[in-house]
Amino acid sequence: MRAPEPRQALPEQAFRLLREIFHERFGLWFHDDLRFLLELRLGPRLALHGLRDFDAYQRFLRLDPRGPAEILDAVEVLTTSETYFYREPEQLRALEREILPALERERSGERRLRLLSAGCATGEEAYTLAAQLLDSGRFAGWDLVVHGVDLSRRCLARAQAGSYGEQAFRSPEGTELRRWFQLREGRWVADGALRRMVRFGAANLLDGEGLPVEPVDVILCRNVLLYFDSPARRQVLRHLHARLRPGGWLLLGHAESLLQLSADFELVRLDRELVFRRPRAATGGVP
Repeated sequence: MRAPEPRQALPEQAFRLLREIFHERFGLWFHDDLRFLLELRLGPRLALHGLRDFDAYQRFLRLDPRGPAEILDAVEVLTTSETYFYREPEQLRALEREILPALERERSGERRLRLLSAGCATGEEAYTLAAQLLDSGRFAGWDLVVHGVDLSRRCLARAQAGSYGEQAFRSPEGTELRRWFQLREGRWVADGALRRMVRFGAANLLDGEGLPVEPVDVILCRNVLLYFDSPARRQVLRHLHARLRPGGWLLLGHAESLLQLSADFELVRLDRELVFRRPRAATGGVP
């Protein structure tokens, strides 16, 4: 039996050049201690394209006509998209109990709501939001859309399929959401009511390409900014701010903050959560 090929080492210079490619294109920032991750996950890409080492690979990405397509394939293997239904439940409970009632009052004239899951991965968060809207009983007859966007085409394909294993429902609240799914051949498949409400699409948060053109009322961008450096975070936040309606809500992950990143949002203290809101006017406060 033939021995496996030894793993290619990723020299420091090639690592820095590769890191810059993904930073320029997507805003992702791989710190020095993640050099092993690029070496491990990109190593098989060398053999796929018949390249002798990582220096040849970075030149391939920059100069070969096939480079742009390979960059998209490479980012698929570099990004981790681990999620599940009803993740960070306290924040979602605040959405149910405080933000949705406020939106019902504020949008009752239009009877129209738009929510955005930015960095939706395989879609669990977007479907969770859709189920929350339906379960609330507040928006019968309203025009409701939940947008889910992500960089990964592989993840978006899984999100659009709407098919999940038991592990995706591992939180107690997630287990309750299974009533919106049908068990088919050992997989839980999203009900038609959820599918009609959720729209998935590819988006690059760094340049805003692919984000919804229509203004949205709530954006969830949780545990996504962690993958960017400070300049890229500021740029992402500018794009999210531009998509939010005046008075719209921004929910970040608990480990994320806008400190020294953006003054475009107001901090709002809810009963048990801190969230952000786009001011209604440049000099106005939160009503």
